[in-house]
Amino acid sequence: MRILGINALFHDPAAALLIDGRTVAAAEEERFSRRKHGKRPLPFSAWELPEQAAAWCLRRAGLRPQDLDAVAYSFDPRLARPADAMGLDDPWDHLRQTYAREAPNFLRTALPGLDPDIVRFVPHHMAHAASGAFAAPDAGASSVLVLDGRGERASHLAARRVGDRLEPLHAQDLPHSLGLVYEELTEHLGFLRSSDEFKVMALASHGTPRMLPELRRHVYATGDGGFRATGVPWHELCAPRGADEPWTQAHADVAASAQAVLEETLLDLARWLHGKTHDSVLTLAGGVALNCVANSRIAREGPFSRVWVQPAAGDAGTALGGALLLAAGGGDAPEPMAGADLGRDWSDAELGAWLKTAAVPFDRPPDIAATVARALADNQIVAWFQGRSEYGPRALGHRSLLAHPGHAGNLERLNDVKGREQFRPVAPMVLADRAPDIFDGPMPSPYMLFVHDVAGEWRERIPAVVHVDGTARIQTVDPAAEPLVARMLQEFERLTGLPVVVNTSLNTAGRPMVDDPRDALECFGSSPVDLLAMGPYAIRRGDAFRTHDDEEL
Repeated sequence: MRILGINALFHDPAAALLIDGRTVAAAEEERFSRRKHGKRPLPFSAWELPEQAAAWCLRRAGLRPQDLDAVAYSFDPRLARPADAMGLDDPWDHLRQTYAREAPNFLRTALPGLDPDIVRFVPHHMAHAASGAFAAPDAGASSVLVLDGRGERASHLAARRVGDRLEPLHAQDLPHSLGLVYEELTEHLGFLRSSDEFKVMALASHGTPRMLPELRRHVYATGDGGFRATGVPWHELCAPRGADEPWTQAHADVAASAQAVLEETLLDLARWLHGKTHDSVLTLAGGVALNCVANSRIAREGPFSRVWVQPAAGDAGTALGGALLLAAGGGDAPEPMAGADLGRDWSDAELGAWLKTAAVPFDRPPDIAATVARALADNQIVAWFQGRSEYGPRALGHRSLLAHPGHAGNLERLNDVKGREQFRPVAPMVLADRAPDIFDGPMPSPYMLFVHDVAGEWRERIPAVVHVDGTARIQTVDPAAEPLVARMLQEFERLTGLPVVVNTSLNTAGRPMVDDPRDALECFGSSPVDLLAMGPYAIRRGDAFRTHDDEEL
């Protein structure tokens, strides 16, 4: 079957294409529109579809809309209830249901030739669950835990995969929502709600959970597979922070307290689920599963032998999950994800044409991996644009900013390049066979969805990637899966003795990750990056741009 998955209703609109159970393409609309998260999650924007992402997925496979057998839309309006009946203060929420019901006709307009009768509504959390259970490698019979802000009427789903079926076990109805509680705190701390929750997680490492007893009164597991999470009096715990105001210790402490109560609740939910299924494997999905600190605690203290997290755990992943669920139900055996590099790419000739059009000096060194390793060893910052772009929010060696981990100042330097807060860490990529020597935590970790303790003797050797709490969110690199990245890491280790390179996303603050060559050139041109490695080509700042002394300015 040829199945197109669509996520559109809330945020992170995305499309994914499956052919006979295999994922052919997946992409988020933000990478085309250059609008962070594609849109804001407002009822008035619920009609907006991932038109460009969907059209590209079809082009990638050489298909027309009329060639599709089914379209999975990851929200089922038939399950929704009025906002006030769910305890939500959202007088315009009914627009979401209205727009969702009309999605088949909207899709017919966006994709001319599409038969609206092939559009299937997939429950939001079942789509999340399928994105974990069916995409995980060697999962077989496994447990699934989904947590996010909200779906049709719930904020959580515990389920089990048995063969090609998903069996729901428990769902927590709204208004109780761990995701919405974390969103409320994000806004209280002066960050952008439904966007900057990862900043709260980073800030938590700078605080102590002294407000945990108070938060436990409002957020806790109920022992039956559900939880309570609503009505937290944030204003009583600390003063709100303005977006342009510095954070205080009280802000860090409330973030640490919220992080702690989230982890406790997730552990209780995981233990309840394991008690029902006795599975060895747990898969996680939903926006809360992007909290790598909580994921690590579940892996470390929870009852499951292995934890796998969908790399596109947020709503974008429901495009893939919805398609996987329809594929499994239609008799196609879903194939696990081979990697997150499911987006666009360009041939060497096409990249060369882009560079000629941009009229920037460039060259083609014998080995771009060796050239980049040498630049990094010389403490240059490198923009790395290689292969297919990533599906999900993590840069995994295809659209990355790279730097030397041995210089502590490179953390501040990269945060300045990206224009973001200095309390935020950057991540290391490391050769998979060397990772256990340096980091302690779940292995392998190819998607940067866990944090690992950094061995004491290594903390001084790679200070740029060590967070204030002594951890790092690592990406392990398998040479068989990522030969070019592995070759660069091997050469960097030969030059420096360090099998680790700093890896952060190739973008600047408030903008989506770079996706196409124009994005890469614009980012390179507007940021103090020393080298752009685009495919086999090297573009050097000193050659492309004339620098000016202060006296000239």
